[in-house]
Amino acid sequence: MEADIAVAWLYCDHGARREQTVINMMGAILKRLVGSEIPEDIRKAFRDGRRPLLADLMRILRTTIASLPQVFICIDALDECLPETLADLLKSLKDIIRGSPKTRIFLTGRPHVREIIQNYFCEEKNEAVVLHVNPKPSDIKNYLEWRLDRDTDREAMSEDLREDIVRIILEKMSDT
Repeated sequence: MEADIAVAWLYCDHGARREQTVINMMGAILKRLVGSEIPEDIRKAFRDGRRPLLADLMRILRTTIASLPQVFICIDALDECLPETLADLLKSLKDIIRGSPKTRIFLTGRPHVREIIQNYFCEEKNEAVVLHVNPKPSDIKNYLEWRLDRDTDREAMSEDLREDIVRIILEKMSDT
């Protein structure tokens, strides 16, 4: 955390969808914003192994954000969230930005979550900027080849299979 900018980030992991509740995600954001110096009100909320309710956590998060000059919250791969988690997460993020004009939120996800995000953040003019980022096929091909080159069991894959993997992924990518 810089003196004048605080950044909190999360990556939504498909493999941990059940554990990635809104409370856990908002708690992770709070943890990243406060760093190692945990204020007493936050210590009290987590005392005795008790987990705070979402409303308590949001109150603490809003108070923490209000004490910071500028906040950026970045959440990657929103499409990996369970639908009910995504809805509650977006409601919580909208609640944060309503009360904190100095907070900016950066969200990423596959195209199918764009409309869901826009429903939460594009009600008012200029409330959100939505950018469509589409990688070039050559970038995807380079990445796939790099990942395949890092395979530790080279005998498990023939050159034909390797070429098929790259070709099929590039074809599927062009379909979307």
